[in-house]
Amino acid sequence: MKVGIIGLGIMGYRIAKNLAKDDILNYVYDRTPAKAMEFKKEFENVEYFNDPTELAKSSDVVITILSDDNAVTSIIKPLIPIASNKIIIDMSTISPITSYELAKEINSKGYFYDAPIIGTSIAVENKSIVILVGGPYEKFETVKEILTHTSNNIVYMGGNGFGLKGKLVNNLLIGVYMAALSEAFNFGLDLGLTKEQIGYILSKLSSARSPTSEIKIPKIINGDYSTQFSVKNIRKDLDIIINISQHYNSLVPLASLTENLYKITESLGYSSLDFSSIFEMYRKLTLK
Repeated sequence: MKVGIIGLGIMGYRIAKNLAKDDILNYVYDRTPAKAMEFKKEFENVEYFNDPTELAKSSDVVITILSDDNAVTSIIKPLIPIASNKIIIDMSTISPITSYELAKEINSKGYFYDAPIIGTSIAVENKSIVILVGGPYEKFETVKEILTHTSNNIVYMGGNGFGLKGKLVNNLLIGVYMAALSEAFNFGLDLGLTKEQIGYILSKLSSARSPTSEIKIPKIINGDYSTQFSVKNIRKDLDIIINISQHYNSLVPLASLTENLYKITESLGYSSLDFSSIFEMYRKLTLK
């Protein structure tokens, strides 16, 4: 079985490395050729393609991990004529509606799965990410067998789109939570507490502490906003949540408010940095 990956961004590169280390990855493609060539230098047995459709023709299983709905659609649509008996696993976070429409076309010939990730780039490296899978159960065990090379927790959520629905529930919470965490941290500084005092309360003592606070509080304290999950991506996910909430007539006022806070953070130049940098938005806009 030949496996190819399309998309070598922060998460995709690390997932590809996990599969290559276990010797089950055959091909890679990225729209930035230098990334694919860099990967080839590290893993000589993995070939790179200059065309994603050519990669798909040579693969039995195609994994995509891309930035947004447009990127996924632009890659998947040309694969429809050659999708016969192929398994396509999209690990991007996009609208479940977009994913479902693509799935209808692919599933008439092959098998399409949405398989978004819960977890950071660090979690990919130690294979502790959660992968939520939506799609035909018929080939789920094959999908799971492949994904176990990059995750120790793979959950079947149901039909096409249900993996993404689960991911968006998670990202609504972490988006709002990170903003609230930053607001509380900023409030503590304004009250005269030290960063260390606030960090200890929020990450060790608070009943609201979580894996997110344990990971992100040190980033705030140290001003280290190296990207694990970017501002632009959480803002994009909140935008999907708001749009799909209208489709399902669901009330998401906190998501709407928080999306605007991340938009302000982007406008201050933090778009590509870790979403914990929303803390800097509070510091810059705090009135003295």
